[in-house]
Amino acid sequence: MRIAIVTETYLPSVDGVVTRLTHAVERFCALGHEVMVIAPDLGAEPCAGERIVGVRPWTLPFYKHRRFTLPSPRVDGIIRGFAPDVVHAAQPILLASSGAYAAHRQRLPLVASYHTHIPRYLDLYPAWRWGKSAVWWQIRRNHALADVNLVTSETMRAELGQQGLQNLHTLRRGVDTERYHPRFASAEMRERLTGGRPDKKLLVFVGRLAAEKEIQTLRPMLDRRDDVALAIVGDGPYRPELEEAFAGTGTVFPGFLRGEELATAFASADAFVFPSVTETLGLVILEGMASGLPVVAARSGPTGEQIADGATGLLYDAGDEASLDRQIDRLGDPELVERIRRSARREAEKLSWESASDDLLRYYEMAIDTHRSR
Repeated sequence: MRIAIVTETYLPSVDGVVTRLTHAVERFCALGHEVMVIAPDLGAEPCAGERIVGVRPWTLPFYKHRRFTLPSPRVDGIIRGFAPDVVHAAQPILLASSGAYAAHRQRLPLVASYHTHIPRYLDLYPAWRWGKSAVWWQIRRNHALADVNLVTSETMRAELGQQGLQNLHTLRRGVDTERYHPRFASAEMRERLTGGRPDKKLLVFVGRLAAEKEIQTLRPMLDRRDDVALAIVGDGPYRPELEEAFAGTGTVFPGFLRGEELATAFASADAFVFPSVTETLGLVILEGMASGLPVVAARSGPTGEQIADGATGLLYDAGDEASLDRQIDRLGDPELVERIRRSARREAEKLSWESASDDLLRYYEMAIDTHRSR
């Protein structure tokens, strides 16, 4: 196949969408497909032999930490010149919406995927809540063009179905179980992430530091407990606020970690903590599970699809401090922790990126067949 992917985010950015797309592109190229990625021009280098076409990005006033590319008429000509068999618009809101409309105008099969729950995020930014209805209108309009619409969890499939989106399917999850593995545990990294207190229970968070990650909800826990050390790995627009909020608690902010250093950060912790209830999936949960960690996560639809409480992780009720404390207390039970570690790792081993990417290819084929039948 000749596959055109138009995405709001790609390399060198680091997030769940980029992780999924880069693994898919690697798989597609290895299978002999020809892939072109249209993305914000951030200086990306091909990761697997794909062709990358960058479109000029801009810094938006309401999110200055990251640059985005606005809808562009260039996309139509780029796609026309490539003549793909299928177009994949990943999160068609800005640049990717141009991909969706180019496919529509050129009568090409279109797959649209939904990764970031922007309407829910707007609830966390009071100055922008007024735009929520307009965002939903844009989502419905763009996804109505697609032959196949993809989501990352059954929870999001149900919610988008209530919003009127059709032809909805749920993508398989994936994780690199070689990159994330318990064998990377390191006493040196544990010393670093605990701020020199390796005897404490080390909780680690990994991700983009933004308001929607709800990391600040962990702050009261550190006032109540003296048996916990917290490391917040990553960077983002909310980092200054978080550093101020967690000042005096001994919380460590190591910034972005990559490759084996990141794998070591995961494996050296006692648990991975995931306080967000706005994620459409949270691939980082699987990275924690692959690292053999109990994941202590706020209960939500998508987290419940990945974690069985007491079996492959520990779920607490968001906003309920006593519920969070109870689950952290359970980390003091070595037999329970060991069972969860083994079960979490086994669960992650079932979910390869190769299988997830092959699943995406089947949806491309479905879109082509559906388009022909229309």
